Amino acid sequence: MRTIIHIAIREWKRIVSLPEYYLVLLVLPPAISFLYGFMYDKQMASDQPVAIWDEARSPLSRQFTFLLEETESIHITTQVDNEVTLQKLIQQGKIQAAVHFPKDMDAHIKSRQPVYITLYTNAASMVTAKLIYRDAAKVLITAGSGVILQKLVKTGMPSGKAMALVQPIKLDTYILYNPQYNYQKYLVPGLIAVGLQMMIIMATILALNLEIKKGTFYELQELAGNSASNILLGKGLAYLSVGWLHYILATCIVYPFFAQGHIGGSFALFILFSVLIMACISIGMMVSAILNDVMVACDVGLFYTSPTFVFSGFTFPRWAMPWYDQYYAWLMPFTPFIEGFYKTYFMELPLHYAYRELAQLLLYIVVTFPIALFFLQHKLNKPRLQHA
Repeated sequence: MRTIIHIAIREWKRIVSLPEYYLVLLVLPPAISFLYGFMYDKQMASDQPVAIWDEARSPLSRQFTFLLEETESIHITTQVDNEVTLQKLIQQGKIQAAVHFPKDMDAHIKSRQPVYITLYTNAASMVTAKLIYRDAAKVLITAGSGVILQKLVKTGMPSGKAMALVQPIKLDTYILYNPQYNYQKYLVPGLIAVGLQMMIIMATILALNLEIKKGTFYELQELAGNSASNILLGKGLAYLSVGWLHYILATCIVYPFFAQGHIGGSFALFILFSVLIMACISIGMMVSAILNDVMVACDVGLFYTSPTFVFSGFTFPRWAMPWYDQYYAWLMPFTPFIEGFYKTYFMELPLHYAYRELAQLLLYIVVTFPIALFFLQHKLNKPRLQHA
């Protein structure tokens, strides 16, 4: 244990003195965390520029326009009089959507004939297009039903019966965990988590082969008593403590300030994050033990970590991906972590709801740590064999 602690202290000295380490582990984490936080400072896509193509030119169409303007995602910026102009404005990026009110709209609504109000959206930006569609559909359907309701009440029909006739099914919607569709609350925690785990992997990939490059490997070997387990555990303890600093940065500063999270996170989140860091350390040490060349090891690390966020299922469900992509996603520890993260951070569930994800993260350690131990011990024993 004393040897392991000495190696951990030695590794911390290397972390704070070598630019390969302190830039990746101490400088970039807060910089990227605050960059992501301020990037989504607006929190949601509101007041998107929308055009109105009003052929009805009636009090009802003006009322609809007023109600559309009152929504969070829609801001009426211009009026157009034909479809060609509308399409050009969308192509030029001056508007994100447009609403077309057809001729005789009022008469058709009052006579309960079908009315086709057209909503043009720029689906190249999927999130904003869906938000505009949600607000526009809510306004137009509700307002149209209100016109019919008023007409039925004026004929003498009781308001309750008229409401049942106009809206026979009432839908109550409960949006859980992110009801405001807040980019900052949803994306910032996930982006920061994936960034931190990528930095830990890239740093630990250099943990052993950088010793060889700088000529300090034999000094480490003597300190460890030629024991690969002492080296891996000592270095791993140092990087785990760095990971805990990252956790404090995320849950005590960034998440509360930018993502409305609880200060300090939770015990469940801490355990889940710690096991993720240990899995990343184990994977990085394995690569570093196998590959002596620093550049090749870094290339492997970049190839391995770059698609992590895409395949994790954070922005697109994994079950909708091709089967081979789903299997590929499970090669990365961030995949089970993000499922547990949903439960422990967004849903605020206790740890036992994430036991399956914890077991999957531990599996990465069980598989990769013995491989790292085998290859590193082989390197330690090799000079002795040559000497003999």
